[in-house]
Amino acid sequence: MYILLAGLSHRTAPVEVRERFAFCGIDLDRAYDRLKKEASLEGAVIINTCNRTEVYATARDIEQGMEALFAFLQEFSGMDKAELQEYFYHPTCYDAIMHLFRVTSGLDSMIVGEAQIIGQVKDAYQRAMEDQASDSVLNTLFQRAIHIGKKVRTDTNLDRHPVSVSNAAIELARQVLGDLGNKSVLVVGAGEMSEMTTRYLVTQGVSSVIVSNRSYDRALEMAEQFGGRAVRFDRLPDELLNADIVISCTAASHYVMRCDNCREVLAARRGKRIIMVDIAVPRDIDPELQSIDGVYVYDIDDLQDVMENFLLERQKSIQEAEKIIADELVKFNEWLGSLYVVPVITALKTRAEIIKQNELRRALNRLGKISDREKNILSTMAHAIVNQILHDPIVNLKEMAVSQQGHLYAEVVKKLFDLSSEAREYEDDAQVESGNQG
Repeated sequence: MYILLAGLSHRTAPVEVRERFAFCGIDLDRAYDRLKKEASLEGAVIINTCNRTEVYATARDIEQGMEALFAFLQEFSGMDKAELQEYFYHPTCYDAIMHLFRVTSGLDSMIVGEAQIIGQVKDAYQRAMEDQASDSVLNTLFQRAIHIGKKVRTDTNLDRHPVSVSNAAIELARQVLGDLGNKSVLVVGAGEMSEMTTRYLVTQGVSSVIVSNRSYDRALEMAEQFGGRAVRFDRLPDELLNADIVISCTAASHYVMRCDNCREVLAARRGKRIIMVDIAVPRDIDPELQSIDGVYVYDIDDLQDVMENFLLERQKSIQEAEKIIADELVKFNEWLGSLYVVPVITALKTRAEIIKQNELRRALNRLGKISDREKNILSTMAHAIVNQILHDPIVNLKEMAVSQQGHLYAEVVKKLFDLSSEAREYEDDAQVESGNQG
């Protein structure tokens, strides 16, 4: 069984590409339904955040599995394969495992060490379990990744001073407007990210909080938390006249603030500065609004350089986190290596034993009547020949099991000796046993 990954992130694709892969609501249900019907895939887990979409899967054949993943992505996005290859990374096996461990630890985030990612990975794994899309290998992988993410945060100072997209948005507002005291903030969307950003803004002294959300009751509830007021979603553009900061993070699939409904209000500000930070994917704010005097529009990609100074402070913690991941990767590889290699070794021994017994029986039939001592000599010789031939390959295969090429060596042996069917049977048994132990 091989672990596969096809993903894109803020490192490989701009927001206008990433938003095409935003699996939301019913799209995620359809995505899992589609993946579960793919015969070449055994299991799948989709991680979908503002900064990344990653599909982890298991397959018995690497090439067929990757073809299935890209066919799924093509179908979902409407992109051709060449275009997908431009933006998607697709490591396999150990590189895919390492990547997930780094993602869950916050080392691959736009803001290194951000606290939200471990919860997002946990939610993604839970959703895959609810949809019955995961399998025993992915279960073990994601449980280990979540454990590593927690260990990094416990054993290092990586998140001692919390840094997140919300922090970056506030820092960006401070760079444009200076002191945020006595500023008015309009928060569009009442989800977790919006609530977190609002809480940080309140600690910075903003004078008033206005919350707008499609669910007016939810807007009222959130506004009450911060001593602010709620406005109905259809009245949102009017509030732009006096707001200093707009933080938008909704689940809308299209622009919420557009030229046709906001340009007139923003132009009426007569150049008074307003910063509009769009942390949603797909985006909420039409970037064309920035053409209006005094209007500053930033999307999530613009946050990437805001907190570079934090990286210098965190280099030591990053190195400590990388060491934890490297140690944990060795342990996981030992477990996974057994799934790759043990079934192949068992199948190889079984195939050799069958050949030995068949040839020994033919030889004894041709020799006719011989003594038991002579039979034992022939049997011992046949056994010794088989063992000596298999000894070095098996020893070397076991040594390679924990290396980054272990899965390739196992696959080569399967191909050379045509062990696919036997190895699959033993692999299934190994996974069942591993799952029972877990």
